[in-house]
Amino acid sequence: MPQLGKAPDAIVIVATIRALKLHGGALKTNLAQEDVTALEAGFANLTKHIETVQQYGVPFVVAINRFSGDSDAELTALENWCKANNVNYSLTEVWEKGGAGGLDLAAKVVEAIETTTSTFRPIYEANQPLEEKILAIVQKVYGGSGVEFTTKARKQLIEFKQHGWDQYPVCMAKTQYSLSDDATRVGRPTDFIITIREFVPKMGAGFIVALTGDVMTMPGLPKHPAALDMDVDNSGRISGLF
Repeated sequence: MPQLGKAPDAIVIVATIRALKLHGGALKTNLAQEDVTALEAGFANLTKHIETVQQYGVPFVVAINRFSGDSDAELTALENWCKANNVNYSLTEVWEKGGAGGLDLAAKVVEAIETTTSTFRPIYEANQPLEEKILAIVQKVYGGSGVEFTTKARKQLIEFKQHGWDQYPVCMAKTQYSLSDDATRVGRPTDFIITIREFVPKMGAGFIVALTGDVMTMPGLPKHPAALDMDVDNSGRISGLF
């Protein structure tokens, strides 16, 4: 964190059986069913996240976030993959056991910090132009091949340079469902282009938000927000909460 003059001591990569099966080609409606084949196909996605973290030069631990619907066969397959690839991991059960379910993870994070030297390396340098920072993120973090800027985004880049804002760090607003900006491209897609449709400068916080694809920033309300059904009558009775 350049502003703080500090670097992270360790990184935790959280992985779930359901997410890996989805990235392995399983249908969302079938994620509750045991599917070791889809799970193993999804390891490619986890591999990319591990490779990304390794670029930072910081020790890491993969937290296998266990849920009640995960089968023993699936958990065993993931644990065996971690062991075969020398990946430091912890089976966490915070969802079911609360804080007690994360004690092993905490211990392994502390151990990683104490036994591994952290040589933090940022993905990009602060003095790089905004376009180069974004390209570095796309190629090094997402595994894409390039970046396209809409006409609006390019006009904003010119304005940012005039104001000296292109020296700010970047916050990428992108779908969480894919390494690309297309939520349907699961797994580990390659040779894709990230489209920057516009920028939102956050001068108070000191960074530039790059909006990609059709992503919606928070609060991200549904088409019919629950608040529309909430009411308080004259007697003080509240309705529509559930």
